[in-house]
Amino acid sequence: MSSATKVPALPEAPGYRARRTLPLRVEAMRQLRRRRTLLMGGVLAALPFILVTAFAIGGTPGGEGGGGGSRINLMDVATESGANFAATCLFVSAGFLLVVPVALFCGDTVASEASWSSLRYLLAAPVPRSRLLWSKLVVALGFSLAAMVLLPLVALGVGAAAYGWGPLKLPTGGALGTADTVPRLALVVAFIFVSQLVTAGLAFWLSTKTDAPLGAVGGAVGLTIVGNVLDAVTALGSWREFLPAHWQFAWADALQPDLEWGGMVKGAAVSVTYALILFALAFRGFSRKDIVS
Repeated sequence: MSSATKVPALPEAPGYRARRTLPLRVEAMRQLRRRRTLLMGGVLAALPFILVTAFAIGGTPGGEGGGGGSRINLMDVATESGANFAATCLFVSAGFLLVVPVALFCGDTVASEASWSSLRYLLAAPVPRSRLLWSKLVVALGFSLAAMVLLPLVALGVGAAAYGWGPLKLPTGGALGTADTVPRLALVVAFIFVSQLVTAGLAFWLSTKTDAPLGAVGGAVGLTIVGNVLDAVTALGSWREFLPAHWQFAWADALQPDLEWGGMVKGAAVSVTYALILFALAFRGFSRKDIVS
């Protein structure tokens, strides 16, 4: 046979549809049953109870046991209502705790399959590479969003039981009406999720590069911490505005009497731009990768 002779492509099996391989519900159920998912959910659900206990032992914030001070901040008004308590839980967790589930769910996607030596069998099913990545990315982002929704929901319930339901007292003075409270908190959660897309992109890209899930998760968390450190270097001046970490608390603009969008729009634009680049790198690199595990 001549070396130029082409081997004819094998026909597809009857009923085979690439879009029907690895359905989202199947991947979601696989991830939901994993121990790390349940553990992460337990940690986030426990945080409001821990804070309520801390306030009960140490005194209410801003009072005799809380240090006080004339400057109003979220910790000062944490026990004013259930809504204030939920906002405080988001404040204390947005900088690091909520980074962990995003890095965990997105960094443990492809790398875990490689570490179990099941990745090549998935692709031999056959599941197209782009379909495999798409299913895992959508599920990972869905679980990340669920983690961010779980915390304020539990905090609202715990806070309402401990401190009652009422208007959201603003850090700058005044209060938001009860009807505006839930929409503003939902906006805060939405922005935190968008701001964490950079961490998701880093973790997902690293997950396609390594067979060690902890390496992908730890690498994403580490690079996120580096971004926070660089943002603290004031000598960088306006260059810090290109760092996603610079805008991570722009959601505080949603807790104002007059909603301000400027900082959140800029922060979302920076995060989405970086995330799209990282997701594109992950898909491009994985499509050309030699899968041996």
